[in-house]
Amino acid sequence: MQLTGNHESVFCGICENRSSVAIRITFPPPMSRLARTLPNGTHDSRGLDDARIRSVRPLITPALLEEQLPVAAAAQALVADSRAAISRVLQGLDQRLIVVVGPCSIHDHDQGVEYAKRLKEQADALKDDLLVVMRVYFEKPRTVVGWKGYINDPHLDGTFAINEGLMLARQLLLDVLLLGLPVGTEFLDLLSPQFISDLVSWGAIGARTTESQSHRQLASGLSCPVGFKNGTDGGIKIATDAIQAARASHAFMGMTKMGQAAIYETRGNSDCHVILRGGKVPNYSRADVDTACKLLGEAGLREQVMIDVSHANSSKLHSRQISVAADVARQIATGDRRIAGVMIESHLNEGRQEIVPGKALKHGVSVTDACISFDQTIPVLEGLALAARNRRGIAAT
Repeated sequence: MQLTGNHESVFCGICENRSSVAIRITFPPPMSRLARTLPNGTHDSRGLDDARIRSVRPLITPALLEEQLPVAAAAQALVADSRAAISRVLQGLDQRLIVVVGPCSIHDHDQGVEYAKRLKEQADALKDDLLVVMRVYFEKPRTVVGWKGYINDPHLDGTFAINEGLMLARQLLLDVLLLGLPVGTEFLDLLSPQFISDLVSWGAIGARTTESQSHRQLASGLSCPVGFKNGTDGGIKIATDAIQAARASHAFMGMTKMGQAAIYETRGNSDCHVILRGGKVPNYSRADVDTACKLLGEAGLREQVMIDVSHANSSKLHSRQISVAADVARQIATGDRRIAGVMIESHLNEGRQEIVPGKALKHGVSVTDACISFDQTIPVLEGLALAARNRRGIAAT
């Protein structure tokens, strides 16, 4: 893959049998230069419409992106099989533990592939006990402002080359699937799923958007299982409400693969679950699981949770993920089948770093939330696998 210096053209080798085919994808100039060249006629001088819009640029259609970056038959089979496997875990038909693990956010293609290769080795070694899904997050919700992710700003420089971001995101997902590893992501933007959701085995709706009607409607139409995080204040009810909403059918406005406005009517998604991520205080203890499952039961939902060992559950101290995961593993090892999965923020190297213009980034270090290193991740995965094995043994007696 080669990017030209002006970020306007991309060469990539693509086809279903992975043979080398050179294709040039040309995108419009990034916003910083386009905004200087727009004619005054694009601004509504009456101030009635688009009064605060600086520029409007064309967006590639999902259908065109899929044609340029098609999914191979083997990758399609992996996505279908892993979605079904996750669904079986959620239904209690598979006693493995789902583990969604990977960087807080993707900011570099090659480092993402490097991480995936290392994770694939662990996933294969622990496959009898863990259903490992690589966390591949391209969109980042911000409390105020900041870098919004690989799709929104793939060059990390404020040029907002979103067309390139979509292409690079889809290419990375294809490369990870090619390794035989299923992927999970957060669905934040309501349009971006049309570009990548055919490659995703598990999706998350974040703590800031679980209460959003639009995201609940989106989840009702997604083809993959979806986890709803509890609210940023720790409230569980908004997540149980979200699951009930996503199980129902909805009608809403959206965009087709061909880029046209349309009305979507969904069937509802029965493969949704709660993710405990903490709030004002952590909520990963047995008592917290009891509380969450009680609310789920009262709502007529499956009494099961996934536990995010990062974020507020680790008090935003990345190294504490290790001790939180150990606590969760102890709960699982005693036979608690209500814990269906675990989420971990892990990167090649430990910690985090700031994006500073003109300063090179450290290799394999997160540019958003701090992560544990991959070397630290291995014993965490092994501990969770042992716990899942013990739980399965208890269930068999």
